Parts: sequence; structure tokens; C-alpha cells
Amino acid sequence: MKFITLLIISVFTLGTVNAQDCERIVQDCEALLTDENGNKFVSDGQVYTAFLDREKAEFKTTFFGGSTYRLATSAGSRENFVIFTIKDQEGHILFSNKNYKNSPYWDFKVDNTIPVTITTELDLDLKVTGCVVMLIGFKN
Repeated sequence: MKFITLLIISVFTLGTVNAQDCERIVQDCEALLTDENGNKFVSDGQVYTAFLDREKAEFKTTFFGGSTYRLATSAGSRENFVIFTIKDQEGHILFSNKNYKNSPYWDFKVDNTIPVTITTELDLDLKVTGCVVMLIGFKN
């Protein structure tokens, strides 16, 4: 009986720690929605969060033509452990930050409206498990 009680307490404690870590990472990621000139990208209102353990998370969204977007990611470190890949509906890769040293953010100018799938994953050479946060901001 002690084992079951200890197991239940451990699960709730780990869940609370993970939730607190994710909340802190959201705040870190929000800071990335401000460019080097102090201009803020407007959040799309979503907080894309996943707790990953050697796996990927997939999010679907639409980029609207005529807008500039900033996609920002964080896994709770100054060094970015997150790889994100943007694909069109046919699965063609439009962009991956893996080709840019896992840059924590990237700006996109979108000419035409396009539905996309964004995949986030941890760079397994650097980190295998943890909370990943992605935010999407825009400006016209």
C-alpha cells in the first residue's frame, strides 16, 4: 500500500514540476516575439506546448498572405534544443531551423495564404526529454 501511495504522490509531483517548467518556458519563449528593434510580433493567441520524450509533436495552422510571421521555440535553455520543421499540405519542407543551428526563432514573409504543418522535436544530440513550447507571432 505504501508503494501505491508513493507512486501516486510521485506522479502528481512530477506533473506539477513539468507544468511549472512549461510555464517558465512559455515566458522565455514570449520574449522571443520581440525583434531586435523592440517591435513586438502579435501572438496568434495559441501556446503550442508538448512534453516530448524522444518523439515529435505536430501542429497545424494557416499562414495568411501579406503577413510576416515569427515562429519562436524554446525548451528552457539559452541554447536551443528544439528543431522545428514547416511543411506544406503535400509534405514538402518549406523551412527547418535544423539548417540554421536550431535557431530559436525565424521570421517568414508570406505572399499567399498557405496551410502548414509544423513539427517540433528535441535535438536528441543535446536533450532527449522535456517541455517544448512554440509561439507564432505576426505583423502586417
